[in-house]
Amino acid sequence: MQGATPSPGSDAATRAVKLACRDVWKVFGPNAARELARHGHRPTDEDLAKASLVAAVREASLTVHEGEIFIIMGLSGSGKSTLLRCLARLIEPTAGTVEFDGRDLLKASEAEMIELRRHKMGMVFQNFALLPHLSVIENVAFPLAVQGIAKAERLKRAQDMVDLVGLRGREGFYPRELSGGQQQRVGIARSLATKPELWFLDEPFSALDPLIRREMQDELVRLQKVLHKTIVFITHDFDEAIRLADRVAIMKDGAIIQTGTPEELVTRPATDYVAEFTRDVQRAKVVSARGLMRPPRQGSAYAGHLAPTDKVSSFAADVIAAAAPFAVRDPAGVLLGEVMPDAVLDILTGNDQRRNAA
Repeated sequence: MQGATPSPGSDAATRAVKLACRDVWKVFGPNAARELARHGHRPTDEDLAKASLVAAVREASLTVHEGEIFIIMGLSGSGKSTLLRCLARLIEPTAGTVEFDGRDLLKASEAEMIELRRHKMGMVFQNFALLPHLSVIENVAFPLAVQGIAKAERLKRAQDMVDLVGLRGREGFYPRELSGGQQQRVGIARSLATKPELWFLDEPFSALDPLIRREMQDELVRLQKVLHKTIVFITHDFDEAIRLADRVAIMKDGAIIQTGTPEELVTRPATDYVAEFTRDVQRAKVVSARGLMRPPRQGSAYAGHLAPTDKVSSFAADVIAAAAPFAVRDPAGVLLGEVMPDAVLDILTGNDQRRNAA
């Protein structure tokens, strides 16, 4: 089942669409496009097998809104990295459409795509891909040199990016003299130096040790608060998705199974696969006051107030200690609902899941 549009309460629903794809297929094998068209772009697994074809991406559709972190996730072999490469046209989709700011990228010439990648798209991959013979500042400035920007300007902008990612003082270091996390910061700074409008991150932290990985996740959150980039981020780690994502698309066997906020995926899984995928998630980190509240009751005495987006983990101790309801209010102070202590306890103990399963 393909993902739907953002929920009414999602901030993404109010933003312009930056990137979209519809019915994208990537099929490997002889005469793939012809065979796909012959079956009306709806081939069965049997059709593909008979034609000696392998579908890495199947009928994928999604929209990425301006300024959001959109995460595509799935297990190894699910097609997530292949889909990202189709979105950036690093590989050619077999069928479908890909639009950036309303422009069909599949109709752009190779020269036009090179210009888009140089000036409007940034990319960071699991492999840091730093040039070993260049210093930190030279690595960061390299894409600006490719653009033909004057040396003084590119070094100034590169220095700004080095400062932004916290590497001031290491400008003259070479990649071999840096830790893994520092090398990835250089990769991030280099990709940001061109001031991209759209940022593709393909499992950028998966090669890092757990503590450094968490540090880099925090760094990405910090950078996003400053830069407000439109980000497509690939991961297989749902905990990472929870920390970073505005919305998530879960893939399986090349298809997008469900798209939604982390809370929607955890509380309203569309399939058994999504339910299993999110089963071990700490629900208190995902479920919000809005998702947990009930309609306000007349005469309720509130022990405190919550914002609709506050997560249970941030207020559970206060609500349980008060043994009284908390009001949920929007930024204007309008009462939206109330959160009860027993509802918080149900989330913490898993009773809500057991009731839903029953």
